[in-house]
Amino acid sequence: MTGRETDAIEYVTSALERLGIIDAERFRPTVDLAWPRIVTGFAIMSKQTADLAMVGIAVGTAGTAGLAYALAFWEIVTMLGLGLAGGTISLVSQNYGGEETGRASLVVTQSVLLAVGIALPLAAAFLLFADPLIGLFDAEPESIAHGATYLTFVAPAVLFELLNLIASRTYTGVGDTFTEMVARAGGAALNILISGLLIFGFGLGVAGAAIGTTLSTGFVTVVLAWGMVGRSYGVLGMESSPVPLARSGPWLEPTLLAQIVEISAPEIGRRLAQGIVVFPLLWVAGSFGPVVVTALEVGRRVRALINSVNWGLSLAASSLVGQRLGANDEDGADAYGTGIIRLSALCYAAIAVLVVVFAEPIASLFVGPDGRALAGAFVAVGAVSSIGFSIDGAASGALLGAGDTRWPFVASLVGRYGFALPAAALGLVTALDITGLYLALLLETAVPGGINYWLFHSGRWKVVSRRYRPSSEAS
Repeated sequence: MTGRETDAIEYVTSALERLGIIDAERFRPTVDLAWPRIVTGFAIMSKQTADLAMVGIAVGTAGTAGLAYALAFWEIVTMLGLGLAGGTISLVSQNYGGEETGRASLVVTQSVLLAVGIALPLAAAFLLFADPLIGLFDAEPESIAHGATYLTFVAPAVLFELLNLIASRTYTGVGDTFTEMVARAGGAALNILISGLLIFGFGLGVAGAAIGTTLSTGFVTVVLAWGMVGRSYGVLGMESSPVPLARSGPWLEPTLLAQIVEISAPEIGRRLAQGIVVFPLLWVAGSFGPVVVTALEVGRRVRALINSVNWGLSLAASSLVGQRLGANDEDGADAYGTGIIRLSALCYAAIAVLVVVFAEPIASLFVGPDGRALAGAFVAVGAVSSIGFSIDGAASGALLGAGDTRWPFVASLVGRYGFALPAAALGLVTALDITGLYLALLLETAVPGGINYWLFHSGRWKVVSRRYRPSSEAS
């Protein structure tokens, strides 16, 4: 690092401390842990965004609408994996912070077994029932055909994705976000290359996008598995996991398994609440035609790219808060959580302003001139709504590090089903029209964000965490 770069970092660090955002002593560990995850998140989110853009160019609106429907089901896969991995990172970080590496390793092993048990029936459902699943949207036949094609070819990737999420959260829980960044960013680049070749070079359209996702996700699984069994990479600065999979028994420990399920179940519910809400939103958008479906999906994909920041800051909050709690330092955990929430809100606000200014040029990357203005409006609204994501992600990440997942699940239900969906439905029966969808995008992040911030501020998560710390086992 050059002297000029060092001076710039020192200036930013001191400025954030003077503004009361986050202390310098906590900013550096947060950034060290977060930036590889941000790169990872951006790379992963860019896969589907790039697929949407390429399918839009090669196939047109029917293809992008079909892809939007299929990606709603893929989002369920991701949310299930994130929910299960939430229990993994909570227990791994606390046990690793408490120097109980053997117990942390057993957490990982049991999480992998649970992931396999969830993935196999889900993959079979995608493979065998693709047409009726996409047909639930009651969309145009051409869009349904494209969506079913994607779902069929992406089915094998379900197992790969869940295993990748467990591995990623394990690395984050022990403070190593670089190794997973190299693996998953490499997979994302491979996905874009393969998908582009198959879509444009071989004319496979939506099928090419799905095959590219499956092959690249499988590649990441192989790479991460190498380190997860304790083998050294020896390249690119990647490290083997200090809490590797237990290759010899026992693989099951009832008390620990019960804790994984206890923490993960509400987190799975919270994540599924985020994912399932997409289905009625797309159904509402579909009532206005495939152009609106495409515009909504473009707005959501751009917002997902912005939310890459949460991939880093939210998981940094989980890891750092969990590790401090594992060491019985509740004040340190509180300080990390508070600082990361403030830092996240500041970052998102700055990004949102930039995206709003360039909303229509961004939309033009996905749609033609006829749908550019509408897609641009959804991009702008999605960017503003991402500010709610900043607070929701950082606060729920801190709560997750403590093992407090039940009330964030309730917050997600209230925001998305008590506020966002009714707002979208109003557009069908009142003069709001598609403005109801704009309002839904804003409410689905702002309401959970506000509730989770209040939950963190209340401090009850410290009491919850005492049940899961290594010291609790001794007592």
